[in-house]
Amino acid sequence: MARRCIFCTIARGEEPKTTLLHEDEKFVAFKDQSPAAPHHYLIIPKEHTGNPATLTNKDIPLVESLAEVGKKVLQEQGGNMEDVRLGFHWPPFNTVDHLCLHVLSPTSQMSLLSSTIYSTTFWFMTVDKLLEKLQAMPAEQ
Repeated sequence: MARRCIFCTIARGEEPKTTLLHEDEKFVAFKDQSPAAPHHYLIIPKEHTGNPATLTNKDIPLVESLAEVGKKVLQEQGGNMEDVRLGFHWPPFNTVDHLCLHVLSPTSQMSLLSSTIYSTTFWFMTVDKLLEKLQAMPAEQ
């Protein structure tokens, strides 16, 4: 884990202001400090992983696992499983250079600004769009 990365610090349990909602051997989950929806959670790998633009097709299982954990956390926290958005900020629009899945619900209760920030655009990519992009990449040797 990177020493100066705030998400690595959280994953190591060294950030006392952050309450983990989920922790397993690979991932941690916690509330976003500036929530854009009533349920806004961040799911990160414990191992330092760069932003989504650094991923390759070998990272498909990682993205799928992040989404599974995100859905599990949302369900455990009482979020609306039918009105949900899962995705990643695309550089240079990410604030931390550590892979971070945003889980937002219910999206119908997001403000216009939040809806814009977390809509499928060049600055935010849903899990499905990222998986399509990764699947289209040539296989690594």
